Amino acid sequence: MKDVDLISYAAGPGLGPCIRVGAVVARSLASYFSKPIVPTNHAVGHIELGRVLCKLLDPLVLIVSGGHTALAAKVDRDWKIFGETLDLTLGQLIDQLGRFMGLSSPAGPQIEQLALLGANDPKAEEALLALPYTIKGNDVSYSGILSACKDALANRGETKERIAYAVQEIAFAILVEATERALAFTDKNELLVTGGVAANQRLGSTLISMCSSRQVKCGMIPKQFAGDCGSQIAVAGFSFFDSRGAAKIHETFVRQSWRLDQVSL
Repeated sequence: MKDVDLISYAAGPGLGPCIRVGAVVARSLASYFSKPIVPTNHAVGHIELGRVLCKLLDPLVLIVSGGHTALAAKVDRDWKIFGETLDLTLGQLIDQLGRFMGLSSPAGPQIEQLALLGANDPKAEEALLALPYTIKGNDVSYSGILSACKDALANRGETKERIAYAVQEIAFAILVEATERALAFTDKNELLVTGGVAANQRLGSTLISMCSSRQVKCGMIPKQFAGDCGSQIAVAGFSFFDSRGAAKIHETFVRQSWRLDQVSL
């Protein structure tokens, strides 16, 4: 503990019982070892870790996970949202589809493998055309895709492989379109892709291709750091500490709903 500078924890957003446990542990450690304590935002953790690892200065951020699907950028000290999901996140779409297929959780890696098999199916295009492509301005919608996938699997005899392929192609294409618009609007020359779904290689290849055509530097967070991990909260801890300093124990908090655009650093 003599090498530890401060104790940081994810104060939100998240499930109340889970983030409360983290806060209790953090308070206990900070009190017992007389260390500064810093509440942090989960999404900021994903972003700051990705920015450091990908060596980006001021990127447009695409954060895709079970809890987030949003396009954000820093404006002065505040985070602004330039597009987000209107219903399901991309991670929720994949996980709920996986549960319907009877796959274990998290379903992302299994859906990705099924999609590779489905891409070689001569009937894959039929499954592709059956899914809705919904984008509203710069916001995306995935609930219609999930409903169409369930119907195709239950009532129209589609295979898991073809549906996995189709859902990736449509869902990712919608997101790439929204991202390209946000890049044009913000005039950013860097894109950071972070969050658990950033580990998907197909999503990465489509975004890298789009960025290449726009001469934008694309940073994909390394796969081993894409999901939730202690490293992201540690890096966020330094950002919050530099901006706000340490909190007093009685000032620490948990916040189940804490949007990125409610964070000021």
